[in-house]
Amino acid sequence: MISIQNYIGGRNIDPVNKKFLDNYNPATGTVYGQIPDSDAQDIELAVEAAKKVQAHWAAVPLEQKCDILLKISTLILDQLDALAEAETMDNGKPLWLSRRVDIPRAAQNFKFFATALMHFASESYFSPPTTFSTIHRVPVGIVGCISPWNLPLYLFTWKIAPALAAGNCVIAKPSEVTPLTASLLGEIFTQAGLPDGVLNIIHGTGPKAGNAIIMHKDIKAISFTGGTSTGAHIARSVAPMFKKLSLELGGKNAAIICNDCDYELMLRDTVRSSFTNQGQICLCTSRLLVQSGIYEKFKTDFVQLVEALTVGNPYDPNIRQGAIVSQSHLEKISNAVNRARSEGGIILTGGEILHPEGMGGYYYKPTVIEGLGPDSLTNCEEIFGPVVTLQRFDTMEEAITLANATEYGLATTIWARDTNTIHCLSEASEAGIVWVNCWLIRDLRTPFGGVKSSGVGREGGWEAMRFFTEAKSITQKMA
Repeated sequence: MISIQNYIGGRNIDPVNKKFLDNYNPATGTVYGQIPDSDAQDIELAVEAAKKVQAHWAAVPLEQKCDILLKISTLILDQLDALAEAETMDNGKPLWLSRRVDIPRAAQNFKFFATALMHFASESYFSPPTTFSTIHRVPVGIVGCISPWNLPLYLFTWKIAPALAAGNCVIAKPSEVTPLTASLLGEIFTQAGLPDGVLNIIHGTGPKAGNAIIMHKDIKAISFTGGTSTGAHIARSVAPMFKKLSLELGGKNAAIICNDCDYELMLRDTVRSSFTNQGQICLCTSRLLVQSGIYEKFKTDFVQLVEALTVGNPYDPNIRQGAIVSQSHLEKISNAVNRARSEGGIILTGGEILHPEGMGGYYYKPTVIEGLGPDSLTNCEEIFGPVVTLQRFDTMEEAITLANATEYGLATTIWARDTNTIHCLSEASEAGIVWVNCWLIRDLRTPFGGVKSSGVGREGGWEAMRFFTEAKSITQKMA
């Protein structure tokens, strides 16, 4: 059994209330450890630890901050295998995916913002003959970062790295479903020389620990990634407190597949975009909109490739699909597919819970559904699992209508060769991110986020540095 503790003021400590929660390995369905069931008392301890060091950390020279964040990046890579195994045990994703994507990206997040802080410049304006104005970017102070369970270390570091780079102290809460890799960061921070109290990690549930973070009067900004309903609760709660708020929420992303696309490239990448991480990525495509000229061929070829996806033990290098993150999420996915059946959807493949031999965990067969219109609940509500739907279109106008027929607006993927088509679809798509003839290529300098119910604000690059700072305008009249 692994016993996880909170990381406060540079030390691992038990929660004040001495209460703990069981944590499950989704591959086996067994309890592997316990995490703190933290509450407002623990948040108060973390805030007090941050207060003691906030002024010092804000004043640390940029070169020294840069060196510390670069050291964190290096130490994460030094421990890649151990962190990848912990991530897979916690989340259920294939070990090869944790090694290849999640842990290297966590290291890259620190490396990127370590260098970004060295180039995050102030602005200045001269108004002849006597007025000189400067805009300084100053740290917000103590900030709260709450991350989800689908890409645990990847998204945890995506928030805390820019917050630290901007000179803030951080109260961070990973998902209670996947706490292990975040808990392993404490030793890395200490080794890298991060001052005690600059980064504090609190484990526990959203209603107790998470809510205590968003409501604490001394936590001046909240960065949250998770479900849209939770994001709405946070927005309602913090609005009267005038906190800065960044919300990266749900998605119901469309892939628009045109007759003239590079068919083989599109087919391969659409399988990947639909089922990577068991479809548990906010950027996964869940609605495949296919032009009539290639619809039948695509349906046949796509289903054949999906049926070839192996599901099972995430530690097996030959497995393409690992476990669903939890029993409750498995049930949510299963219920969503049963609802699709009741709406008249045709299950082309999948649609069933799996029980791989000797595993006992939470597994679902990759599923493809057709026959449902844009107004069906299946095509409107986020499922967040290995489930995609097929819809046919003829004209570009139809494609845009279908793509935008959802309350979400995170990402759209376009597969086409004609440049006029590409520009038309890109501009008309109601999404914060558009990929053309590719998927999940991320330049960390570009803004990340969605529109409509997919969130408020942007992360990444200068957008993240601006969020975690306040603009101070200083104007001087010269004699």
